[in-house]
Amino acid sequence: MITAIKNIADVRLFTRQLIGEGTNVHPDDDFNNYVNIVTGEQTYTPKESEIRNELMCQCFEVCEASGEDIYNLMQEIFLIETGLDKYIPLPSHVEP
Repeated sequence: MITAIKNIADVRLFTRQLIGEGTNVHPDDDFNNYVNIVTGEQTYTPKESEIRNELMCQCFEVCEASGEDIYNLMQEIFLIETGLDKYIPLPSHVEP
């Protein structure tokens, strides 16, 4: 897991890592609220959630400073990584 978000490439990497963990990631969601739909158990421990929440805050800061729309950026990565871009239009062009 990435430990700090310093640029847009890090935002992309973090998003891909979250998708790799099986999450349906959304920038506004608190990681304490992620639940495994099969088991009903928390996806992350409190410490894991704290780390991811802090990294997401850093994502917001980096995107704001870079003039990137975090929602479009993360949605595009999610759609492309999951193959859903074949069915759902991408919000804007973002390099994968």
